Amino acid sequence: MKTHEKIMQLLKVQGALTAKALAAELDLTTMGVRQHVQALEESGEVSFRDEKAPRGRPTRYWFLTEKSNEYFGDRHNELTVQLIDSVVTLFGDEGLEKIIAHRESETMSNYRVALADRYGIKEKLTMLAKLRTAEGYMASVDQQDEVFWLIENHCPICAAASKCLNFCRSELQMFQTLLSEVATVSREEHIIEGARRCAYKVMPI
Repeated sequence: MKTHEKIMQLLKVQGALTAKALAAELDLTTMGVRQHVQALEESGEVSFRDEKAPRGRPTRYWFLTEKSNEYFGDRHNELTVQLIDSVVTLFGDEGLEKIIAHRESETMSNYRVALADRYGIKEKLTMLAKLRTAEGYMASVDQQDEVFWLIENHCPICAAASKCLNFCRSELQMFQTLLSEVATVSREEHIIEGARRCAYKVMPI
């Protein structure tokens, strides 16, 4: 993987970072990283903001722009939206709901099989994150005391979800159902609402 690709991966997963932080992650010099992020800025894939520091000069943070979504697999957005419009035109909202329900049923079945021999919240979430990552969601699990978080740093169905929020509703319902015996699940951050990632709070029952 090329250096600029590694930088984009880090910014996608960790959010805005300084050149110094990127350099530490990549084992490069800060000057070397600055050359890469400036090139990415020129191509429109990253931008920066300066934040006031306690002392001295402001600290510069680099972050991904909307254009960077093209790199992470959102190149079929236009076709996805057109297909959704066509389904609604031909079969109405009820037809679209049937498609979403079918997708949810198929996905739920696959998830249930994968989680069948996993016990406890952490084991189940770890497997779920693995499944979601394989589907392009760049998922991970975090734990803060007794609270767990399922983090999804990318949304490969962003175009569909933006056009029809029921896709997002469906995914939240799946997580709630899959973990209903051990935890409650709520979505605290949502890409569609402008957040950098989707974050699901998982509370033990």
